[in-house]
Amino acid sequence: MSEITGVTFPVPKHYMKRFFKDGKTVFIKPATVFKDLRSGMKLVFYQSHEDTGYVGEATIKRIVIDNDPLAFFATFGDAVFLTREEARAYVENQERWQGVRVRKEAPRKRPWMALELEDIRKYDTVKKPERFVPVGGRYLRE
Repeated sequence: MSEITGVTFPVPKHYMKRFFKDGKTVFIKPATVFKDLRSGMKLVFYQSHEDTGYVGEATIKRIVIDNDPLAFFATFGDAVFLTREEARAYVENQERWQGVRVRKEAPRKRPWMALELEDIRKYDTVKKPERFVPVGGRYLRE
């Protein structure tokens, strides 16, 4: 199989300007598709909801994993692309999405990841991906 060069995650269009115009440099989300990520790899922004496709990219400077997404605000401050309130609401919604479980044990809590980014650049045109980009994201391969 080919070498992993980066990752792509869907980001709703209304958040994209936070990276390209507002100078936000930290992308946070529940930790999916992250075990093979390394500093120096690429994050390609997949714009979802409207005008879908790849709209830009950045280099991953640092990867931080934590069980509490609000802890990223202590580490990165205003560089996080979501506000504290948006992150809190996401966590609350995530708890509601836990459907009816067949097993009675508590659902496994997924850790969160923060990708500190550098060299963020927007593409001149939206590029359509060859393959579907699921909510959890997917690795990019050479």
